[in-house]
Amino acid sequence: MSYENDDAPEHREFTLDEVHALMPEVMERAGELVALRADMAELAADLRIAGDSALGGRAELKGMEARFSELQAWFPDNGIEVKGLAPILLDFPAMLDGASVRLCWLEGETALGWYHRSELGFFGRRPLP
Repeated sequence: MSYENDDAPEHREFTLDEVHALMPEVMERAGELVALRADMAELAADLRIAGDSALGGRAELKGMEARFSELQAWFPDNGIEVKGLAPILLDFPAMLDGASVRLCWLEGETALGWYHRSELGFFGRRPLP
């Protein structure tokens, strides 16, 4: 599955204040993705194992997949890089002290608190100063 959207902005650079202001919406959408991801996994397993589910059938699964795709697309449409969906890992391109960085948010974190140099990726994560 590709996490890129051809209609997304070429490259957006965020300020720390912009990302902080955007975080309530990011976390709301991520929360919906998490719930939908769990429902899709359960429904798919039920259909595979038992042939039916309290969550619905194949039509409901297709609807969930479409909604998941729609929710996921919001991030790149807004210049946010989706690095993973299970767990959700998001990067916000930015500059920090003259260096190209990614402000980094991982599912389960209650606020934006990390960054890494753009060329290092997740392994180079550090707490925001």
